[in-house]
Amino acid sequence: MPTSSASTTDAAKTSAPAPASGGVQSLERAFDLLERMADAGGEVGLSELSASSGLPLPTIHRLMRTLVACGYVRQQPNRRYALGPRLIRLGESASRLLGTWARPYLARLVEETGETANMALLDGDEVVYVAQVPSKHSMRMFTEVGRRVLPHSTGVGKALLAHTPPDEVRALLARTGMPAATEKTITTADGFLDALDEVRRAGYAVDDNEQEIGVRCLAVSVPDSPTAAAISISGPAGRVTDEATRLIVPVLQQVAAELSTALASSGPSA
Repeated sequence: MPTSSASTTDAAKTSAPAPASGGVQSLERAFDLLERMADAGGEVGLSELSASSGLPLPTIHRLMRTLVACGYVRQQPNRRYALGPRLIRLGESASRLLGTWARPYLARLVEETGETANMALLDGDEVVYVAQVPSKHSMRMFTEVGRRVLPHSTGVGKALLAHTPPDEVRALLARTGMPAATEKTITTADGFLDALDEVRRAGYAVDDNEQEIGVRCLAVSVPDSPTAAAISISGPAGRVTDEATRLIVPVLQQVAAELSTALASSGPSA
């Protein structure tokens, strides 16, 4: 499942959640431990889990034994516990569904802005597009769903990394490199960090001919998404002007907020 070093959950949880009405406490605790492991980078010791969750060590040990037996957690040679490979299949399926759930919101963006709408996630060090609704204009932008790009040359990449600590951004850029897609692509870490400062100040990201000449993209992150996600519109630079940007950005931000609420909903009760 697409992941990001900038976790969208609160890593400073101080105690395990109270069981929801009608819920199964052991199941809720197991999922809480999995989320804490993800927040900690995927590998933790039992004492760390006990300190962060407030659960006694015997309880955590019993839950972890069950998760190990099911393949969702594995015990490392150093006796620490790591997220297991069986979670990958669940994550990949959930990622595909995330794009499906987003499509009605992207369709609304197309209706209100006239431009192609996209949704992208951060998968490791790359941006992956998981959904798109094309513009109805004869001249329109297409980004193949499943396409992977480096974040430094895209609006969605800037939106996804805007709140990531600078040292983590520098480490990512060192791993990926910063090849120039066009003469306007940002190719230095300092330049990219300056661009992220502007994203935080303005509340949205811009790709101004940086991925493809003649194309502009406006992007915002999806608040509190279960995995780092961003939505965007893209179109010809002659249509996505500064004047159009002032009209489009509030729509992007509103749709992102509504999508966030929808993703947080647990859906109808069984």
